[in-house]
Amino acid sequence: MNTTTEKSLIKTKKTYQSDETIIAHFGEDSQKYFGAMAPPIIQTSLFAYENFDAFIRASMNERQHHLYTRGVNPTVEIFEKKLAALEHGERCKCFSSGMGAISSIFFTFLKSGDHVLVVNNIYGPARNLLSYLEKFNISVTTVNENDLSVIEKAIQPNTKLMYLESPGTMNFKMLDLEKFAALAKRNNIITAIDNTWATPLFQKPLDFGIDISIHSCTKYIGGHSDVLAGAVISSDELIDQIFEYAHQFNGSVLGPFEGWLLIRGLRSLPVRMKQHQENTQYVIDFLSTCDKVESINHPSLFTGKDKELVDKHLSGFSGLLSFELKNPSFEKVRTFIDQLQLFSIGVSWGGYESLVLSPNHGINEKDLEAENISKGLIRLSIGLENYRDLIQDLAQAFNAI
Repeated sequence: MNTTTEKSLIKTKKTYQSDETIIAHFGEDSQKYFGAMAPPIIQTSLFAYENFDAFIRASMNERQHHLYTRGVNPTVEIFEKKLAALEHGERCKCFSSGMGAISSIFFTFLKSGDHVLVVNNIYGPARNLLSYLEKFNISVTTVNENDLSVIEKAIQPNTKLMYLESPGTMNFKMLDLEKFAALAKRNNIITAIDNTWATPLFQKPLDFGIDISIHSCTKYIGGHSDVLAGAVISSDELIDQIFEYAHQFNGSVLGPFEGWLLIRGLRSLPVRMKQHQENTQYVIDFLSTCDKVESINHPSLFTGKDKELVDKHLSGFSGLLSFELKNPSFEKVRTFIDQLQLFSIGVSWGGYESLVLSPNHGINEKDLEAENISKGLIRLSIGLENYRDLIQDLAQAFNAI
């Protein structure tokens, strides 16, 4: 086995400041694994100890020892260390899906009688879970406003959690995270944000005072549409609580192979995001010239105060956008979507492939009106195909309506 060298000992966050170099080197020591540049998959359910005293010491602090893969696994740890460093957090804990990560926040920091304040149009399954928690006497208030005075009025004496999404993944609204975090701290409220759209490369919520950043690693971080995973990044104190009260109890554990896939996906995240961003700008330019498009929703197009929020928070743009058809109807939406050849019809986003979806299912127009969502809203996830081919595909679909 290779001897540990000085070079392997300096792979710390202080040594590597750039995101790209953190991704390449931080959190791993190839000399532990015979110099292998790809870390091994430690595919095991448990870890054995040389003697009983050593086992007892480890079992007293499972957060810091390898005892059972439901708790800590070396392969998953490598990914967790990288993601925590990218988000400027102290620790990260991974789960078997984005919803596993989201639910861990609710189960850890809420109890019967508590109140949750939801800001912006959050991920649908997260909203559904919060509605379900009302049966356990946890109340929820949703405010689709960026006005702090409105938010402050919605705070109740029993408000324990402020749950945010910025940008939103349908309307793409931006929030002033620094002001929201300060308001929450004045009222002893924990803040958590779904940061999936921006990725850890383009937005770092903890730098603005947000307590917890959440990612659906299924999307851009994994990037290949072949893994389900979620992650939460926060302080040591809060991650300890999440580990103790959610990760250990709900069993939503990320497996070693999935952890390895995420390390592999993370390696190419910077170059993939550059291509997603470039392709998306070309598509937006095309949509801007289309006479059948009423409006386009993407943070790169924001002006005025909204652009100030973009400039404050985002260092780049991902490939998820939406647009609204003129003179909308379900028939137009269905025809347009069915006509596309390169855009697959499916949930999720952030993979190598381009996807299309609409909230208009032909039977829910009253629900769309209640949420102020256009009947002609279509969401696109721009993939890594040649942008000229994507534009040509969109053009022929527009010609069909």
